[in-house]
Amino acid sequence: MHIYFSGIGGTAIGPLALIAKEAGFNVSGSDKYDSSYIKELKKLGINDIHIGQTKEAIAKVHDSRPIDWLVYSSAVTMEDSHHPELEFAKSQSIKKSDRSEFISYFLSEKKLEMVAIAGTHGKTTTTAMVIWLCKQLDFPISYSLGAKNSFGNMGQYLPGSKYFVYEADEFANNFLAYKPVLSLITGVTWDHHEIFPTREDYQAAFREFIAGSQRTIIWQEDFDYLQIDSPINIVIQETDNPVIELLQQKGRYNRLDGWLAIQAVHRLTDTPIGKLVGLINSFPGISRRMEEIAKNLYSDYAHTPDKIRGGMSVAMETAAEHNQQLAIIYEPLTNRRQHYVAKEYKNSFDGASKIYWIPSYLAREDPLQPNLSPKELISHLSDPSIAEPAKMGPELKKTIKEHLDKGDLVVAMSGGGGNSLDEWLRENFKDS
Repeated sequence: MHIYFSGIGGTAIGPLALIAKEAGFNVSGSDKYDSSYIKELKKLGINDIHIGQTKEAIAKVHDSRPIDWLVYSSAVTMEDSHHPELEFAKSQSIKKSDRSEFISYFLSEKKLEMVAIAGTHGKTTTTAMVIWLCKQLDFPISYSLGAKNSFGNMGQYLPGSKYFVYEADEFANNFLAYKPVLSLITGVTWDHHEIFPTREDYQAAFREFIAGSQRTIIWQEDFDYLQIDSPINIVIQETDNPVIELLQQKGRYNRLDGWLAIQAVHRLTDTPIGKLVGLINSFPGISRRMEEIAKNLYSDYAHTPDKIRGGMSVAMETAAEHNQQLAIIYEPLTNRRQHYVAKEYKNSFDGASKIYWIPSYLAREDPLQPNLSPKELISHLSDPSIAEPAKMGPELKKTIKEHLDKGDLVVAMSGGGGNSLDEWLRENFKDS
């Protein structure tokens, strides 16, 4: 079967393409932009990828090797309901669906049970930690992970495995397509406002996801926030458990993620908690989560107030170790989100000595919403004087070098993909 993945450079679709290839499917795909993720896919043998999404390009692929199923990312239909690849598939009677239908088919075909990690923040790190622990125990799993890492590919199908570890995204209600045997809830705060117009809508989606899971592990504060009526099949964790402080990850939120991963793997493998604590303390981290690009220059995926607070907790502990000043370069993810979260930035960057705020990374935007400038967003900080508008280019590169020359810690926070702040930094400081 030939599967064509539209949006193959995304952190959800890319790993799925790898999984499909390892499971024996023929794989091809496209994306709007080239990116480091696409380069990684090509290194791993998925070479039939073209940049630019047109009817002509997909037609050439179909002519050379007939496409049986087009799998697309949620962003594709949100950005263009008449997307040229979807229109072509319709004209050729090619099956098309979002990723959830293909994943459900894959799980059924390979007789895999899902272990799902869901939440507004922390799910990628927690998913990676579960995968890391299973690998250290030689416990066979298949998985999808939305980040590059040093201990495996972003996606893996392992014949003979029983479980599929999956980063279950709430965007467009994708996670409601599954019935996991075990779910972890890493932390919940209202997000994806274009899908969930009210906080209550967001909470209801998570309650439905939890109701469809055989067992769920959740923090007490999230259990309360979601207003869950019945605790049946729910394992509640307290954040003040003293064992959590035995974990050696920098940043309290990372230690909390580590504890959830330990709880999950303990239940899957019957491995004693003490052994898992020792193993998690060797977790090497993943890309774009306080990833060092050059000496004292880090990239982090934080792009909402809650994610920023988590990133700041790691950055401040890192800076404190070496008595460094902390400078932040921040690129918000989507102008749309800023209209909802602007007032929440207030204390998010507490601990930073300087913030350079660049324009938002644009994706899936509402054309009726005015574009909020860095200056407007900075005004919502409790101390706007520490921040200034900036933009990617020679001046920002010079400023970053000046901070690095002084021995400061510089952390870039960016959620975007191709042409984002993260990719600009890698291009400009890769040899530093």
